[in-house]
Parts: sequence; structure tokens; C-alpha cells
Amino acid sequence: MQEFISSSLEQTLSIGEKLVKTLLPGTVIALKGDLGAGKTVFTKGIAKGLGIKDYRHVNSPTFVIIKEYQKGIMPLYHFDVYRLNDIEELETIGYKEYFYGDGISVVEWANKIEEALPDKRVDVYLEHVDEHTRKITIKK
Repeated sequence: MQEFISSSLEQTLSIGEKLVKTLLPGTVIALKGDLGAGKTVFTKGIAKGLGIKDYRHVNSPTFVIIKEYQKGIMPLYHFDVYRLNDIEELETIGYKEYFYGDGISVVEWANKIEEALPDKRVDVYLEHVDEHTRKITIKK
């Protein structure tokens, strides 16, 4: 387990970017945290670490559930399951092909689909410390 304190968007981005160096294709990253805790910024950092040039344009796929970014050292599959009503919705998009595929899957609001997540994954907890500070805990 690793713990970090981030006092800025840039630091949160950097922590996500550095995490990529330890990941293999097929890794699922389960992001857990309240609204505004930094989940999407952390995902931008992962995109940057994967060499995705337009990482700044990564945004939460709230209404489409998943966005794919293919132009990096491996694909990034960015899920946002906040508006998901049940696991069947996740199954209709073929989530297992992404989770066990050739890229990195990042799942925002992962606690909503705990039973669908693989046992072997990276859990990232993002917590508000105060208005500008976040505690980021990474469990592999």
C-alpha cells in the first residue's frame, strides 16, 4: 500500500502518471472517492503516463459509460459507472473484453460494481483532506 498527499491538480496528475510505470496490459484500476476527489484528474495522469498526447482532453464518460483512448503505448479504457443502474448494463457493453484485454481499464465509482471487478486489480482511494488537499491511497 502506498499513500500520497496531493495539494494540487498537477500533483494528482503526476501520481497517476507514475503509477503507469508499474502496470501491465489487462490491469484494472478501481477508483473510489467522493465527487470532486480527483478521480478524473488521476485518470488524466494515467493517460499522460501511457503517452496519450491529448491526455488533457480526458474527461469523465458519465453518459456513455466508457471512452477509449488508443494512441498511447497501450489503450486506455475509461469507465464511469456512476449512472449505471445494474450489472446487466455493464455486461451489454462487454466489459470483460476491456478488463481482460490489451490495455489499462480505469473505473470511476468502482464501488458501485464491486462484484464485477477482478480480484487482481489496483484500488485507488481518493479522499478530501481539505478544499485543496487530497489523500491518495493505492493498494495493489
